[in-house]
Amino acid sequence: MKSKRTQSERTAATRTALIRAGRKLFGERGFAAVSTPEIATEAGVSRGALYHQFADKQALFAAVAEEVEAGITQRLVERVQGAEDPLRMAVDAWLDIAHEPEVRRILLTDGPVVLGWDAWRELITKYGLGLTEQLLQAGMDAGVLRAQPVRPLAIILAGALNEAAIYVADADDPDVARAEVRAVLEHVLAGVTEQP
Repeated sequence: MKSKRTQSERTAATRTALIRAGRKLFGERGFAAVSTPEIATEAGVSRGALYHQFADKQALFAAVAEEVEAGITQRLVERVQGAEDPLRMAVDAWLDIAHEPEVRRILLTDGPVVLGWDAWRELITKYGLGLTEQLLQAGMDAGVLRAQPVRPLAIILAGALNEAAIYVADADDPDVARAEVRAVLEHVLAGVTEQP
């Protein structure tokens, strides 16, 4: 006999369903084109349940964006493990991931607008900066990268990578834009890896 779910289990299941529905709809059509009744219907819950979990559509979007960003970080970690050149592997992996329609729409197009610049920057820094610092420090420890202050380098490199991804996302021809920014980033990486 199945036991009844507890209130906390039902709450968690509702929250998960809403985030999943929001992710699907925001990823397909964008924040502005999606209504809260659509999200509730997609999640199989009432609008009241949506507003019980999230103050508004923007709060749901923030939870969706955080889930997407956390997933990206996990994927990057998996891609660089055991790589001969983890820094370049991470750059290529990020450009590939940023090219995905869901990531482009939620994180790069709508994210800065819906969350606001400060909150968006805090989100991407929360996940991406630590990984970038780890990769740079490992490269310096291995003698592959020139020794230099890790935090400022990570901030500058992460900023360049995010701007490159936004440039690709907004381009009329994302494939051409990706090739262009990858070539530019290779020059940046060459400067970081050159030994004095």
